[in-house]
Amino acid sequence: MLLQHLIPLCLLAAPALAQGTMSADEFDSYTRGKTLYYGFEGEAYGVERYLDGRRVIWSFLDGKCKEGVWYEDAGHICFVYEDRLDPQCWTFSQDGGGLIARFENTPEATEIYDAQDIGDAMLCYGPDVGV
Repeated sequence: MLLQHLIPLCLLAAPALAQGTMSADEFDSYTRGKTLYYGFEGEAYGVERYLDGRRVIWSFLDGKCKEGVWYEDAGHICFVYEDRLDPQCWTFSQDGGGLIARFENTPEATEIYDAQDIGDAMLCYGPDVGV
């Protein structure tokens, strides 16, 4: 059922129709309390839940979830996660169907992701347990 929703989601990216870059306050207001599914080049990419206090939970749709936080730095929205402390910085803009995210860590960045709240819950498995 999730893939039924993600395929149309991934096709909706429309960078040309996007508004200006969102500020940290605009981003927080838009995302807080939501679970957004991200797509890249027509493929499902990941999901992120946005919590109070600029906390997040990210997954590459594999059930392995990583906790993190986000902050604003020089007009970018930067994320750090429990397993990766180097900041991952993005600019976000809003279009009619959701958010458009552009990776800003490299000057030649052309990666553009679209994100929408499709109403599906985020799946996180517990910690790995060995025998």
